[in-house]
Amino acid sequence: MNHTKELVRMANQIATHFSTYPREEAVAETATHIRKFWDPRMRASLFAHADADGTDLHEVARSAVGVLQQAR
Repeated sequence: MNHTKELVRMANQIATHFSTYPREEAVAETATHIRKFWDPRMRASLFAHADADGTDLHEVARSAVGVLQQAR
């Protein structure tokens, strides 16, 4: 399986899990989860994908990526 597709799938699952929370909290929790549990290489690949296109990312996941990129 394509590594990037797998990362997108996982990020979307996390975002979907938190999507019942208020939006800002969902974004923050998704970003926190990715920061805590994803290897830096995984995050870098997700960031590159989001920067290149990222249209297949859940809206909460896309926003969480933006939060994480700002924190770098």
